[in-house]
Amino acid sequence: MKSDLFAGEHLAGAPGAPGMTLQNAKAVKYTVDGEMHARQGSMIAFRGDLRFERKGQGIGGMLKRAVTGEGLPLMAVRGRGEAWFAHEAQNCFLVEIEPGDALTVNGRNVLCFDATLQYEIRTVKGAGMTGGGLFNSVFSGHGKIALVCEGTPIVIPVSPQAPVFVDTDAVVGWSERLQTSLHRSQSLGSMIRGGSGEAVQLKLEGEGFVVVRPSELTPQKNSSG
Repeated sequence: MKSDLFAGEHLAGAPGAPGMTLQNAKAVKYTVDGEMHARQGSMIAFRGDLRFERKGQGIGGMLKRAVTGEGLPLMAVRGRGEAWFAHEAQNCFLVEIEPGDALTVNGRNVLCFDATLQYEIRTVKGAGMTGGGLFNSVFSGHGKIALVCEGTPIVIPVSPQAPVFVDTDAVVGWSERLQTSLHRSQSLGSMIRGGSGEAVQLKLEGEGFVVVRPSELTPQKNSSG
């Protein structure tokens, strides 16, 4: 049988070293030898001896998810084999976190990550009950994490001389050491007259970076979890 479908860039290939790689722009391949973690429902194919088990967030994590609608529903993948992960054909990106690093990520943008990484759900200081949610997931330790983004993300440097203001519906993540606060860019008079649609942003200050996507969260996607 002949087809462009069978071109090399589409083939899964032979098993490689344990860990994650980009299968293509929309999917991540993970060679499992032990355990890894992924968002629930993101596995699209696997081969080998693998088990998929729901992973709890603990009482605190479940409470935060119930209050805000945000969270990181996870599954543990254990055994030996290969698994492929994707989410709504969104673009995939790999980030290697090194000792001393910490990355704050919106739970909706997490695809999968190494079990060597530590994560916890923390309050986003200054964010209040804004559209981006009150809680984000903070990853630290040593290992890789795969993120998904609707569209091509923009990475904006943040410096003490140049704080950055981001729409809470567009933010993907940022350096954990940055300070956050709520910024109101619209006057009360403007709000009374109907507003500009850009009333409140998350202000990030310090030294680091912030990642945003080129679209705001739609009500339909927000309600789908």
